[in-house]
Amino acid sequence: MARKAKLKVFRTPIGFHDAYVAAPSQKAALAAWGSDRDLFARGVAERVDDPALMREPLAHPGEVIRRPRGTTAEQIAALPKDAPKRPSRSASAKAPADQAESGAKARAKARAAAERKPRASSAKPKPPPDRNRLEAAERALTDAEARHREERRALARREAELAKERRQLERRQAAEQARLVRKSEAARKAYERAVDAWRG
Repeated sequence: MARKAKLKVFRTPIGFHDAYVAAPSQKAALAAWGSDRDLFARGVAERVDDPALMREPLAHPGEVIRRPRGTTAEQIAALPKDAPKRPSRSASAKAPADQAESGAKARAKARAAAERKPRASSAKPKPPPDRNRLEAAERALTDAEARHREERRALARREAELAKERRQLERRQAAEQARLVRKSEAARKAYERAVDAWRG
């Protein structure tokens, strides 16, 4: 009889979560994650040895367990910062070489144009992207996975109860059939004896 493969726990990042799975091999873990690429060879998946992190995946072999990676503040801090854009130099600030205006008038125009340009120091920093929809979607996914696990457990309990009920029914039917077979055989023998006596 083949020995059952020992389960190991593997982890890979998915969005702002880490996805854990208890599986007998890396190939089985990739199948559970639905990946057709070798995430282990690419360095984005690894084996987990921490008992605290292994406990829940080992309790549900083959199921993908999601856990948020870091706090919300840490996730926002990890977003890339947009580099401040330098204000482009307007071509209109360059006076044509053959301009008929005097130098003083041209300098006054240049000063007025410079004053109209917004200063870089007064620009407000760009706010980070809104992640409310992402958090809502991930919460919905986590809730659905928990609900699915509970539904499968409830179904397994019902199946166990039905199997027990089936065994009890089969035992009761077998006992009743054996009793009726014995009764039928006894009646047949009694009838045969009565026929022999009647003929004799």
